[in-house]
Amino acid sequence: MSMFSSSSKYEEAAELLEKACNNYKLAKMWREAADGFALLADCHDKSDSKHDAATAHVEASNALKKIDVDAAVASLRVAVGMFQDMGRLSISAKHLKDIGETYEKAENFEAALEAYEQAADIYAGEESSSTANTCKLKVAEIAALVEQYPLSVERYEEVAKASMDNNLLRFSVKGYLLCAGIVRLCYQEPHGVKNAMERYEDVDPSFSGSREHKLLGDLSDAAEAGDADAFTAALAEYDSMSRLDPWKTKMLLRAKKNLAEAVEEEEDDLT
Repeated sequence: MSMFSSSSKYEEAAELLEKACNNYKLAKMWREAADGFALLADCHDKSDSKHDAATAHVEASNALKKIDVDAAVASLRVAVGMFQDMGRLSISAKHLKDIGETYEKAENFEAALEAYEQAADIYAGEESSSTANTCKLKVAEIAALVEQYPLSVERYEEVAKASMDNNLLRFSVKGYLLCAGIVRLCYQEPHGVKNAMERYEDVDPSFSGSREHKLLGDLSDAAEAGDADAFTAALAEYDSMSRLDPWKTKMLLRAKKNLAEAVEEEEDDLT
């Protein structure tokens, strides 16, 4: 009898706490709401409602996002661990993706990268290939920003190859290969980029006649010749047809800077 009364006690407390938390949320009292949800999670845990406990930690995290990113992530990681213990791997991956988005928004790119990688691995293991690829593309984008260039290239090429197997995704492959090539321009010699372009033609045979292929070829030729003006002209020609997004622009500016530094070093060697 005492076991049932104890369980009932926690359930009644949980009901009151949930009402209080929702009132705190309405009043935008985020810290109080988060603290309340943490207590609610404890109540659910003690009454052996593991899923409800994990969900309460997610709610605590949502409240904390407004005021304390690190605390929000810590709370969400507790929920991730609980969902994994219950075998709810897709839900845990979703929240790892949320952690990645939270850190990315806060411009903590290294932490975002780690969370997106973890989410991608779990989604891939659960055969959720589309969402896994979405996370891998975030890894590729962020890895390039933090100068983890080989990882970025690996993920872009991985998603490009996987997308060729899906008629709905094939149209995106040339864009992924372009991104991979742009990242290569940031850290490889031009001949390395050209070798990669040959392999890209094997991935997607239509790549060879595309504007993306022409752009990478022109940029590689310009880098090889040490011609910054030709590099800029190739970008302007492509941008007039297909607008370059901020990420590509940032990476291409890095590649152009590398070109200028290489020319400067060559001139120093000659003097």
